Amino acid sequence: MDWTLEVVLVPVSDIDRAKAFYAEQVGFQVDLDQQLSEDVRIVQLTPPGSGCSITLSSGLHTMVPGSLQGLQLCVSDIEAAHVQLTEAGVDNGGIVHFEGTTRVPGKGGRWNSFVHFADPDGNTWSVQERPSEG
Repeated sequence: MDWTLEVVLVPVSDIDRAKAFYAEQVGFQVDLDQQLSEDVRIVQLTPPGSGCSITLSSGLHTMVPGSLQGLQLCVSDIEAAHVQLTEAGVDNGGIVHFEGTTRVPGKGGRWNSFVHFADPDGNTWSVQERPSEG
């Protein structure tokens, strides 16, 4: 039996602001934007090529906006991802890698090149370059 992670709830304070950030700046596809009741709204977005989506919602959970830390995306080209985020106005610290526990500027070895950013509420993301096959 397969167990797949399909949706991660991301706690935000302003759904419209977060939707614009993820769709217009980060480039996620808007799958669903539905007002279920006066108090409940769900916006589901999916990163390009991903089998897992994020859901922004109101009235469904009690997580504090900005409390989700360390969400991770993987890309095949960290330089292209960095350019895309930067050109879209997403504040990030540039490409880094780790030497021990210390972040060092520039690309690292296999699985060791990252770009970090946060959404408007402070939920944090790491974009990691995955090695090419072969």
